[in-house]
Amino acid sequence: MKWLEHLKTITKHKMLVMKQCFQVGLYKQGLLHDLSKYSWTEFSVGAKYYQGNRSPNDAEREDKGYTSAWLHHKGRNKHHLEYWIDYSRNKEEGLVGMKMPDNYIVEMFLDRVAACKIYQKENYDPKNPLAYYMRGRSRYLLHPYSREKLELLLNMLAEKGERKTFAYCRKWMREWKNEQKKDWKKRK
Repeated sequence: MKWLEHLKTITKHKMLVMKQCFQVGLYKQGLLHDLSKYSWTEFSVGAKYYQGNRSPNDAEREDKGYTSAWLHHKGRNKHHLEYWIDYSRNKEEGLVGMKMPDNYIVEMFLDRVAACKIYQKENYDPKNPLAYYMRGRSRYLLHPYSREKLELLLNMLAEKGERKTFAYCRKWMREWKNEQKKDWKKRK
């Protein structure tokens, strides 16, 4: 019944990210977060490679050398840094990270926190998302602005805790939404 355990895991993750998104004012993103995980392309692979203590994508990658579920997922979910990888205007640079909109940086942060909580269960500590990020940091193609903001949030969580970090995110998202409204009015 690995499919049922996988369903429980992705639903628990989705609900946790949704709750966190609501806490910081990202209501639409909270509702829509990771819906592609319920598509047959992602769900069937996740169920097949389900282990309960890590992403099934890692197991599929070890088995096949790539992960079809991840390739599908990252191309449909803007809160993943991989969604924002494109060729640089400077042809010498090749692939680079594009600047992510602030709301997706916050959702990416919340997604990482929730994933650590789901997989680490009672061993979760607010320092864990930062530690996980740092282990792979050198491989991430992130725009400098996106990197700076994500690292700010991960460090804040590790040092000041969830309550203060989420309050910071809530204030940041209020300011960001106000800027978006001003930009929209200017375009009219």
